[in-house]
Amino acid sequence: MDIGDLTLNQIKEISKMVGNKNSCGLNAMIGQKVIVRTYSAGVWFGLLSEKSGSEVILKSARRMWRWHAAESISLSAVALHGINQDKSKIVEAVPMQWLEAIEITPCSEVAAKSLEDAENVKAG
Repeated sequence: MDIGDLTLNQIKEISKMVGNKNSCGLNAMIGQKVIVRTYSAGVWFGLLSEKSGSEVILKSARRMWRWHAAESISLSAVALHGINQDKSKIVEAVPMQWLEAIEITPCSEVAAKSLEDAENVKAG
């Protein structure tokens, strides 16, 4: 068999047989709701859609302008327990956001719900 003669469908079938590279390692969180910390764009919550090196694409991305953990004091506690909605300021979601991540933390269902249900912060 000459690899140059393979059809796209045959390549897709071979890919399925050897496993999806996104299911483990550095791409294991693709498809999960995550919190992303950046160097210069703050902290974001959304669905991790793509990752290449430190670059990520979040879908339904909400900037966490101010956050207070529902329990404890750290951002990892937010990913576990969610936010105190009265003390946090979460911005309305944009459909998609490109970011340069320095930290990506998967969210528990409780945490994701608290961030998704947070009121959109208003200016003023």
